[in-house]
Amino acid sequence: MPFVLNCIGIVVVFGLAYLGSMDRKRIDALSLLIMFVLQLIATWIMLSTAIGQRIIQAVSDFFLWLLDCSMSGIQFVFGNLAGGADIPFFISVLMPIIFIVVFFDILTFFGILPAIINTIGWILSKLTRTPRFESFFATQVMFLGNNEVLAITREQLARMSNQRLLTCCMLGMSCISVSVLGGYMQLINPTYVLMAIPLNAIGALIMTSIMNPYKVSKEENVVYKRTAAERRNFFDVITASMLTGGKLALIIAAALMGFTALIACINSILGLFHDRLTLENVFAVVFSPFAYLMGVPPVKVFTVAQFMGEKLATNEFVAMGHLSPILPTLDKHTEAVISSFLVSFCNFSTVGIILGSVKALFDQEKTSFVAAQTWRLLASGLLVSFLTAMVVGLFVW
Repeated sequence: MPFVLNCIGIVVVFGLAYLGSMDRKRIDALSLLIMFVLQLIATWIMLSTAIGQRIIQAVSDFFLWLLDCSMSGIQFVFGNLAGGADIPFFISVLMPIIFIVVFFDILTFFGILPAIINTIGWILSKLTRTPRFESFFATQVMFLGNNEVLAITREQLARMSNQRLLTCCMLGMSCISVSVLGGYMQLINPTYVLMAIPLNAIGALIMTSIMNPYKVSKEENVVYKRTAAERRNFFDVITASMLTGGKLALIIAAALMGFTALIACINSILGLFHDRLTLENVFAVVFSPFAYLMGVPPVKVFTVAQFMGEKLATNEFVAMGHLSPILPTLDKHTEAVISSFLVSFCNFSTVGIILGSVKALFDQEKTSFVAAQTWRLLASGLLVSFLTAMVVGLFVW
């Protein structure tokens, strides 16, 4: 029965996306089928085959190595605070972001990461029949994050239609950045973190193809490339990267403190009306049907829905931080679906960040168009997270 519910949940997700479509006649059903099958194949390979397990283990070991390298610098600065069993969250989870940002910026400087992105993007475009730029954009946000990709592709996006810009913003709602992977992997099972990355990218293409479908001419089906003039000095790159990583860690820390305090404040006010009335419980009521359709045991539905709502209202770090201590109490399927759901940037604050980036990078017409579709940004991100969780859930029981 739970497996059947999981399958019904996937149908419901597709149905909701269809209801939110801007032009249902333009939806390419064959492309959607290909992308969904790709999700199933990727999940099966990663979770059910020896080679998939080796890939996950190798990537996990790679990030653990990055974390170990990060800790050498952290221990030099923080000394005993970076050792022992009770390492502060800021030091153990957020400080490694600095070195990880630097490492991947070095890979970008020498053309290694762009080569990987271009290869994956080209393959994805050919397999899924989606426009080249959108496929490359989905691949880029899978590695670099939404703001960064909007910035480096701004010149081509400025010449594109408003609909294509909206698609890119919707894709950005479902991404994560490699800079935060190490933090995620310290809080939840690395397998589900790594699984969610490609599934979110393909799922985002699925949802945008349903909710915002369009055709692209051969002349428009091109991809932006950086010019030689945009390359910077190596030491300038790594210095800027260190500062960027430090700012990112501080920004996340500030957001965590602020949102945690805000939730406590709201819950205190709500508690004046009823002792069980909290923000988490309000969102849990909304998300409980989706948790049930994920095949979660009825006794855990409300708990899982609370984490979903918490992620939406705050961010994934807050939800993962609260989820981590109770993971041993969850069955394998429940752990898989809620962990996979949390691995994305989809929340209220990301909507604001994307709208702010669009306003800073593009003209008023494009800004107004994207702003008018704010609900689609949020809906597409949520539906991608539901789809990823449900697909992973099909293979973990």
